[in-house]
Amino acid sequence: MAGLAASFGSGAMSNSMDDVAKQAQAFFIIGSNTTEQHPVFGTMLRQAVRQRGAKLVVADPRKIDITEFATLHLRHRPGTDIALLNGLMYIILEKGWEDKSFIDERTENFDEFKAAVMNYPPDVVSNTTNIPVEKLYEAAEILAVNNPMAVIWAMGITQHIVGVRNVMDLANLQMLLGNMGKPGGGVNPLRGQNNVQGACDMGALPNVYPAYQPVTSPEVIEKFAKAWGVKTKDEGGRVKDELTLSDKVGLTVTEMIPGILDGRIKALYIIGEDPVMSDPDTNHIRKCLSSVDFLVLQEIFPSETAVYADVLLPGASFAEKTGTFTNTERRVQMVRQAIEPPGDSKPDWWILSELAKKLMDRISDRVQKDAPHAGWEYKSTSDIMSEINAVTPSYGGITHARLDAGERLQWPCLNAERPGTPILHTKQFTRGKGKFMPIDHVPPAERPDDEYPMIMNTGRVLYHWHGGTMTRRSEGIMQVYGEALIEVNPDDAERIGLNGKTHVRVTSRRGSIEARAWVTDRVPPGMVYANFHFPEASANELTHASLDPVSKIPSYKITAVKVELV
Repeated sequence: MAGLAASFGSGAMSNSMDDVAKQAQAFFIIGSNTTEQHPVFGTMLRQAVRQRGAKLVVADPRKIDITEFATLHLRHRPGTDIALLNGLMYIILEKGWEDKSFIDERTENFDEFKAAVMNYPPDVVSNTTNIPVEKLYEAAEILAVNNPMAVIWAMGITQHIVGVRNVMDLANLQMLLGNMGKPGGGVNPLRGQNNVQGACDMGALPNVYPAYQPVTSPEVIEKFAKAWGVKTKDEGGRVKDELTLSDKVGLTVTEMIPGILDGRIKALYIIGEDPVMSDPDTNHIRKCLSSVDFLVLQEIFPSETAVYADVLLPGASFAEKTGTFTNTERRVQMVRQAIEPPGDSKPDWWILSELAKKLMDRISDRVQKDAPHAGWEYKSTSDIMSEINAVTPSYGGITHARLDAGERLQWPCLNAERPGTPILHTKQFTRGKGKFMPIDHVPPAERPDDEYPMIMNTGRVLYHWHGGTMTRRSEGIMQVYGEALIEVNPDDAERIGLNGKTHVRVTSRRGSIEARAWVTDRVPPGMVYANFHFPEASANELTHASLDPVSKIPSYKITAVKVELV
């Protein structure tokens, strides 16, 4: 059975949100519509600009709201983030603005990295990105001179076939300027959902156990085998029985669901996710879910995916259960039950435990019942946290009692005497010295051509969240934003003859959607912007499943389309 799907992301913030907002002298926001997707943090950044004069550089093809507060807005071509970053670092090196002592003392592989960056002089980068040379110099100076500078990004950086490479290059920039491990600096990816960080921390990824302990490590396997009462191998290296912990890396959601059609996946257990709305190439997703042998969906409301479920398990909402969420700054926060779950709905941990007990009955003779954490007899989420403390080093000192007492705890927090870690990498990196990586620009997987001459970018809007399963049930929200809108530049609107008409058809190689056009200069000529909140006109009917080779995240942000009048 396929387990929990991997949550796509780009790691945790190295610094805290209040630290960044209060201490940074400059912000570099790239691939993050911060004021719409993270409005609380976006407000903190706007206040920093207005109240204490912090400099703000925004790199985004769209004229998003936060650009109104920017010292400089770089409207680069979609999919040219690496070229832009390398061009800025070329100028930093050219001007001698790099932090030489930080590079010498805390990093390695600088010469190889520098050789790659030297292939990106301003004129070449300007041609690739469509950013004027003088703006490249202006941006580089703002970022280099105003120290410390914080880099902030989100899924506009990660949702590309070069998402991992984009993140690595941003790390290169911050090491080059010596902005790692200091107040007001760091690399600060903003998670797209309230507990994505916590899910990843707890091992909801295909290649790690909790706390990012590799599934391929013999020492890690032995550790969890002892904790859970599983015998793996005897002293001669022979498997003693068939109940073993695998050392194989699993599949991401973008591999699981396509795996249905080639027979690799027979069943899916989906918790709180709506792949029909949120995964790329919706028609293909529907075909896969129609073909799977058995699908269990655990949800709080009916969703577009519920149509394909063989079994529906009613979960509890955040207000109906007690536990913890871990947010984008690695901060663990208590959620306390306020109301009883309605009907037959139950907290997710309880449902999982009951299912696991039934499965354990089948293999009880092969589990060491006296192991520290064998079985699923949890009485509360506090019991679960106690197990987390024992097997998850970074959460070793994070307990319900400390959180209830009002302590602010951010992992790593190794034991009950530690206060937690607001800023990472203050003395050294996890691997010791930070390693510069030579990163080259790679064109997008799908580019405009004569048949599909425009680019579609996708994302959320302020009023709705993800597949809209919850927000479309809010009457007030629907009064403000009650239908899908396609952002179209005025030049393109004139070219296609919109001329007062209201609806457009957007078509890719995978399908078409029709929706109301919003004529606005928020998008540049040649680009449209669509969201995936409304099933009748979801952008994911059009997106493609080209994946980053490392993270397996889809390339949602660049889809070749044609736009016509309806």
